[in-house]
Amino acid sequence: MKTNSMLRLLLLSFLSIFIALPAHAIEDSGVKNLRQTGKAFAAVAREVSPSVVFIQVEAKASGRAITGFQLPFGNEWPFEDDLFKRFFGDKFPGIPREPRSDKPRHENRAIGQGSGFVCSVKDGFLSEKTYILTNNHVVENADKIRVQFQDGSEYEAKITGCDPQSDVAVIEIKNSNKPTVKLGDSSELEVGEWVVAIGNPFGLNHTLTVGVVSAKGRTSIGINDYEDFIQTDAAINPGNSGGPLVNLDGEVVGINTAIFSRSGGYMGVGFAIPINLARDIANQLIDTGEVTRGYLGIMIQPLTADLAKSFGADQGKGILISQVTDDSPAEKAGLKQGDVIVAYRGEPVTDVGTFRNKVALTRPGSREELTILRDGKQKTLNVTIGKLTEDKLIAPSPAQSAENLGLTVQTLTPELAEQFDAKEGNGVVITEVKPDSIAAMAGINTGTVIVQVDRKPVKNAAEFKRAVEKSSGDRSVLLLLKRGNISQYVALSW
Repeated sequence: MKTNSMLRLLLLSFLSIFIALPAHAIEDSGVKNLRQTGKAFAAVAREVSPSVVFIQVEAKASGRAITGFQLPFGNEWPFEDDLFKRFFGDKFPGIPREPRSDKPRHENRAIGQGSGFVCSVKDGFLSEKTYILTNNHVVENADKIRVQFQDGSEYEAKITGCDPQSDVAVIEIKNSNKPTVKLGDSSELEVGEWVVAIGNPFGLNHTLTVGVVSAKGRTSIGINDYEDFIQTDAAINPGNSGGPLVNLDGEVVGINTAIFSRSGGYMGVGFAIPINLARDIANQLIDTGEVTRGYLGIMIQPLTADLAKSFGADQGKGILISQVTDDSPAEKAGLKQGDVIVAYRGEPVTDVGTFRNKVALTRPGSREELTILRDGKQKTLNVTIGKLTEDKLIAPSPAQSAENLGLTVQTLTPELAEQFDAKEGNGVVITEVKPDSIAAMAGINTGTVIVQVDRKPVKNAAEFKRAVEKSSGDRSVLLLLKRGNISQYVALSW
């Protein structure tokens, strides 16, 4: 009882002190916290801005003959920049359009602009270079590149190396006295964490915007071949491309790259390339001028709920192999069509884009461990990673959703087999897809060859019909489709 009385007295004393606290004292405390937050942003700007550059690019461009039409801001106004079109397209509201003209096109100079930041400096008797990290789309096809630092110093730059597939590029200037930024660890970023974007939107040098990390690991957006974007609501606009995304410790955690917009303006959704990915690419570009990627030789697709059920797997725990390339590292390691990859290097695999990035960043020649699910049983295989070359580039199969069969098929004759790049006796060709059917809803098109039904080969239309009827009791069917050189599984349910 005495203890309870003591606690009540302490609580009443605390409440009386709090109630007696003047309102202005509480307000002062809030303002003080805001001031401290503002000081943190200012400290980041002071530390990072000297390493951030404004990049201006000149390239040959083809255009109509001059008609007397001019923008009110001169030829270097950023609305003429191709980067502007990258973000907003050709129909940005409020921007005057050039009058139509039937005069012949001629060659002129296109002015582009963006941002970048110093990532590395080499200083020595025979080497004095400052390397600047930026986006590939800022400097690709450039004939002339000029960079300007915050202190007003300007330099001619040249391209060290570009990687269009990741949209990362490195340029260099002959100087070794410029400060480098600190590169952080983007894997440690958390959703909700404060970040700062610094760059030159619309040519407005060294502009700072603030926001939070909205999401991580954004893949399959369609901006780059290799994606693992950080999503942020820190304002990113044309001219910000290539600039740093920075945490409150002044460490660069990403390269600002693009925005999503339906209105033609900033809508709070920006994307940055994680610095961990960019750093690996940049180091290769600086060392060799090119990027070497790992290669497995498989086509993969997400494991939807219907596909997971068909393959005895858990949805979201693995990705499905829809095709294995002949004589590839995957085939030599024993991987098969229909295997579900559940782990790579001992780490769980849940996403097509993330897995693709990890394989691409694996050194060719290294021996890696893959865990797969085959016929409901886990199996571990060792694969020697190959080297990705242009002739081996295969994009991952897109996901196909299925909701509720309306197909007419025909046995492959020699003529049809030749027409649809298939083998006679190896599948049936779809000649009709009924509108609003479950097949149509799943994105199945005429001209597609059905090779398997429920993982069993079909040789003619009669076999196909019997196989589908056999599946009617479960009200679902798994199809292996082939179009050209691309194979893909689709599960239909009704």
